[in-house]
Amino acid sequence: MSVVKTRLIPCLLLKNGLIVRSEKFTYHQIIGDPTTQLERYNAWRVDELIYLDISRDESYDVRRSDAKIATQGSRTLLEIIEVVAKVCFMPLTFGGRIRSLEEIRERLAHGADKVTINTIAVQRPDFITESARVFGSQCIVVSIDVKRHDDGRAEVFTHGGKQPTGLDPIAWAREAERRGAGEIFLNAIDRDGAGRGYDLELIRRVSEATKIPVIACGGVGKFQDFVAGATEGKADAVSAANIFHFTEMSYKSAKKTMAKAGLNVRT
Repeated sequence: MSVVKTRLIPCLLLKNGLIVRSEKFTYHQIIGDPTTQLERYNAWRVDELIYLDISRDESYDVRRSDAKIATQGSRTLLEIIEVVAKVCFMPLTFGGRIRSLEEIRERLAHGADKVTINTIAVQRPDFITESARVFGSQCIVVSIDVKRHDDGRAEVFTHGGKQPTGLDPIAWAREAERRGAGEIFLNAIDRDGAGRGYDLELIRRVSEATKIPVIACGGVGKFQDFVAGATEGKADAVSAANIFHFTEMSYKSAKKTMAKAGLNVRT
């Protein structure tokens, strides 16, 4: 067993104030309030939580009666972060739509422990260095969304998986590390919501090319996929969204599967 423990991290997607299920970064099904699952995550002592804001506009409708919203009255992302942080007893990462150092500062001030940056990092790679210098590399997670083309070529996409960049994910991960990123959050667009398992080749190549921790996401359909992501993919942490919404006792069962496979996990 390795000395460093393999982390298991639920990822919650936040769209206009509501948690949603995602498929290929395009189709979204409302799950509910941002704090709905926090009670059981606290009880299960999950390793970390990642919230990604995938909203396209500035409104956060957290008052929908059909979604049983507990954060009634909160209207901004910062208020949602603050509400979540008050009842969240594990390290908390918030990402999505960050464009400035001030927006990072605000998210940390309202309770986030780390932030993820994506589009702005590609548009202005120096922003990674600037944010790492101000807040510390440990706070800065560079999120890399990757889509495979029909010929198998992998390409980095931005703007919620809509904008091709021409960047190779391995080269971009190295660049992000060189510029000061503390971690890489690697998401496979094609695998999102498909339940076909991780893109293990992609994860392994990025993990082998960098020295900073790589968090794998996208494609988990069964608990054994977490094991494959950590062993075959060599990821330092494995993450998923949908499986934690629809599978009973999902986090505890996933941890047991990982431990049974010989992975060094916190139980």
